[in-house]
Amino acid sequence: MCAACGVPTHISEPAAAVPVTGAAAPPAAPPRRFAALRNRDCRPYLVGSMLAMMADNIEHVITYWVLWQTFHSPALTGFQVISHWVPFLLLSMWFGSLADRYDCRRVIQTAQAVFMGVSAAWGILFLTGSLHMWEACVLLVLHGLAGSLWGPGEQLMLHDFVGPAELPSAVRLNATFRSLGVLFGPVIGSALLLGLGPTAGIFANIAFYLPLTLFLFRTRFTGHTRDGHSRPRVGALQSLRVLREVGSNPTLVSMIVLAGLGSFFVGASLQSSMPIFAHDLGAGAAGTAYGVLLFANGAGGVIGGIVLEATGWVRPRVAAAVLSTALYGVTSIFFALTTSYPLALALLLVGGVANLASMSIGQTVVQLLAPAADRGRVLGVYGMSAGGLRAGSGFTVGLLGAAIGVRTSLAFSATALCLGTAAAGVHALRGGRRAPGGVGAVREDERAGAPRA
Repeated sequence: MCAACGVPTHISEPAAAVPVTGAAAPPAAPPRRFAALRNRDCRPYLVGSMLAMMADNIEHVITYWVLWQTFHSPALTGFQVISHWVPFLLLSMWFGSLADRYDCRRVIQTAQAVFMGVSAAWGILFLTGSLHMWEACVLLVLHGLAGSLWGPGEQLMLHDFVGPAELPSAVRLNATFRSLGVLFGPVIGSALLLGLGPTAGIFANIAFYLPLTLFLFRTRFTGHTRDGHSRPRVGALQSLRVLREVGSNPTLVSMIVLAGLGSFFVGASLQSSMPIFAHDLGAGAAGTAYGVLLFANGAGGVIGGIVLEATGWVRPRVAAAVLSTALYGVTSIFFALTTSYPLALALLLVGGVANLASMSIGQTVVQLLAPAADRGRVLGVYGMSAGGLRAGSGFTVGLLGAAIGVRTSLAFSATALCLGTAAAGVHALRGGRRAPGGVGAVREDERAGAPRA
């Protein structure tokens, strides 16, 4: 059993490399707390990713404000959400193929270059006062494409930095650092908007993308240094093959479905609907109380990541992913129904912890079970579900909320999340029973067992 993840048939690389001599193998050491931060190669990558994610959110703050002031278009507001997440739905698997085939450093740097180019283009259009609707739409789409291109390569780099034994720590801390970027991006973005103005602020934002881009010139890791296989070709047939392979593994299917359920039924709608909840809770749509609700929504993920990493309470198992996703659904139901502001804050914090646990556990299990040659593609399928289906929350909560009220639509959507989570959990358990020993990764390229519940 792997000491890092509790997968019965997964053997970490160091253990797999020990020759068989007849002597008993030494007991596996327990996983180190904050292992990824102790890794001198992974640590600056985590910080750089946090700054890049913060820059992503700073750009949202500045550009969304300017776009509303310029066009006053509700349709454009909806397009902002669609353009950000639909590229994940349509292109994540192909971008995963690129990460499998090419140096992930260059793939990520390309994504960062697109981010910086988009910020510079916004700045030029703001400076010249020549912004048109079609130009805004093009830049919004390019921004979404950069985010979806970044995702699979990022996960392959984490695996390359730390290896399977400490991968749970790397995935969990990466999610935590990205949550920090999401948490402080609006704060820094508002400060730049007020202090420098939108034009100077968007140009200044480019600097936050640079640390990650420059670090990737320095590191020797490519996302593939631990792999001993030939690079697969990029093409539609290879992608379809990976879809068939993923579909044959009940555990992979369950993790991908869990990620999609959370994205489709709650996803990005909770944050975008927060002014409505703040008003209904008596906090007012603009003010400190509303800001605290938004802060609590992001702080739960940060607190959860730190607590889980420090304590090691939750291992990346199927049961843990199912329970944390269900808890996220339950807290969302009660948040939608409560009329108590303090209780709403507590529910947002607990829900943030559960959501981070669900995402980090699912991503870790998917990485451990994916064959090395197809890891990027499999992660692309996961990203297609976890990221791309966030666009659907605009329908399940937003459009439905226009008909029956946002609080009611969120309660119904979160209930559907809980029911879907239960079905995914049953599917994983039945699949594990049908295949004794599981269906997963024993070594980097040998498939033999899946995580047990």
